[in-house]
Amino acid sequence: MSQGTLTRPVEEEAQGTFLAELRHRLPLETYVLALTVLVWVLLAIVSPYFWTEGNIINILRQVSIDAILAFGSLFPIILAGIDLSVGSVAGLSGVVFSMLIANAGQGLLVAFVLTLVMGIVIGIVNGWAIDRLGIPPFIVTLAGLQGYRGLALLLSGGMTISGMPAGLQAFSLSSVAHVPTLFLLMAVIGICAHFLLAYTRLGRYMYAIGSNAEAARRVGIRVIHVTTIAYALAALFATISGLLLVARLSMGSPTAATGSELQAIAAAVVGGASLFGGRGTILGCFIGSLLFTTIGNGANLLGINSFWQMVIEGLLIAFVVYFDNLQKRRQAGMG
Repeated sequence: MSQGTLTRPVEEEAQGTFLAELRHRLPLETYVLALTVLVWVLLAIVSPYFWTEGNIINILRQVSIDAILAFGSLFPIILAGIDLSVGSVAGLSGVVFSMLIANAGQGLLVAFVLTLVMGIVIGIVNGWAIDRLGIPPFIVTLAGLQGYRGLALLLSGGMTISGMPAGLQAFSLSSVAHVPTLFLLMAVIGICAHFLLAYTRLGRYMYAIGSNAEAARRVGIRVIHVTTIAYALAALFATISGLLLVARLSMGSPTAATGSELQAIAAAVVGGASLFGGRGTILGCFIGSLLFTTIGNGANLLGINSFWQMVIEGLLIAFVVYFDNLQKRRQAGMG
């Protein structure tokens, strides 16, 4: 028997081990991206309208708003917290912004700045209640989900607010080199958020607190300040998302972004974030948002009942979380 024949099984076993380790080491975002590409390919095959310029641009515009909301939701999740109020904050921000322009006669810049300040204050209040008062994040932000939505309905009288400047919608429909301006804005915001998490001390502190808050406190990290900043950022991003919704719809609606907080959290989790804290990326949030936006777009093109869309998204979340847990158990076994 030749030496090559003897060594072939050893080489095949080594190659199999290498491939297994590679599968275990690949981040969850890689699999979700592959699934998203697969969904795009399938929709391009079954629907002649999917791979058209108008539909692709529509997807890019919609995912821009959804992804910004998911970016903000990621910060509390990294801390092992959660913010259920971001959808209501987006709706309230749209109402306040629209009223400042249509009812108070304020200019776009003044209305924009005042609304951003309001969003930041909301986030600071959330963070303060969680750390200073010791109320669990779920309870604080659940109260915000109801309270801020109710405030939006009270301020608007339950009615939409029209009379937005024509330039606002023109901005939401504009493009640069055939790429929607909203998508470019989302990309800039995403890059800034990624830089904050990956390359700044604040970002490292967030991951450290999410991994072990007590250990982070013992090494001198000011957990209260970092938590407050995280929730302030979540509310800020939600406010920006709400303003972009006003631009796209050319009106302020007190029911805008209803339920979007759950999709934002789902996009972050599907994109690789852990609800136990310490893990998550901006890129993963974008991939998760793109997948959900694609599913919604495809369901509309194929005439699938929206209730089935909810079922599909729920099953997807359950599968991804199960797959992620399975992958982590395998890694622990290999270690």
